[in-house]
Amino acid sequence: MGRDVRSLSSPPDTGKLLVKGLTGALTKRGASVSALPERSYLLMDQKQDLALLAGYDRVCGFTLRDDVPATWLHVQTFPLQAALMAEDDFPFSLAGLVHVSNEMTQHRRVSVSETLRIKVWADNLRPHAKGAVFDMRGEIHVGDELVWEGTSNYLATGAKVAGEPVKAERLAAPAVEPSQMWRLPANLGRQYAAVSGDSNPIHLSAATARLFGFPRAIIHGMWTHARALAALGGRLPSAYSVRVQFAKPILLPGRVFFASEQSDGDWAFSVVNKEGKPHLVGDLTPL
Repeated sequence: MGRDVRSLSSPPDTGKLLVKGLTGALTKRGASVSALPERSYLLMDQKQDLALLAGYDRVCGFTLRDDVPATWLHVQTFPLQAALMAEDDFPFSLAGLVHVSNEMTQHRRVSVSETLRIKVWADNLRPHAKGAVFDMRGEIHVGDELVWEGTSNYLATGAKVAGEPVKAERLAAPAVEPSQMWRLPANLGRQYAAVSGDSNPIHLSAATARLFGFPRAIIHGMWTHARALAALGGRLPSAYSVRVQFAKPILLPGRVFFASEQSDGDWAFSVVNKEGKPHLVGDLTPL
């Protein structure tokens, strides 16, 4: 049976979808799950917003240029991800998901002037020691050319999927001292939400974060991912694959440290706290 493809004429409203996701948290509670919906969302002829890109670059530390960051292309897929996960027949609550890891491949530089065709779907449901995990997959084409693809792995705590969990590979942090310190203001989550569309309450304020068990707001994992790539600056190749794993959340306001090391052309990098414990670990391979 083929996957149901739903074509959209414009990006979905992520604010409304996140509200719907909060409602879903009351009804989608740790049930046994056997499958994900066989559905994908397709957005044709999507133009990129130059003003929004400028704000994104400022918040994440990139230099504004014609070529867009790979993580900006992930942001273009997020409204479609949210739409799929907010559907009534999607088995997990959007509000309760934990972003575990992210992988993306940028096959070539992409200009902000290029029109994108964006496709998103969910697959690879499997058991996890703390519940169930699945992948949100995305592809971006310019014309008939695949220019970017990515996978976000999410954990639904307490959910049940048949089978035995397989221990995931852990990325190794670079064995070097941090070279940068980042000071993160209390409103950074609101700044990033404004340019990414991800307005999950855990990122917006201490009051809303406490509703989900956090003492203060936490910054988005994809902000940390983007800031790490921005820290590599002009050393980023034109085409590459990058993987990151998210560990300890970063509370706002806060202070974190960035370390990176290059070996045989590949990069290893991490974002750590003052004790050296990782918030994020990643690697990057030129293509």
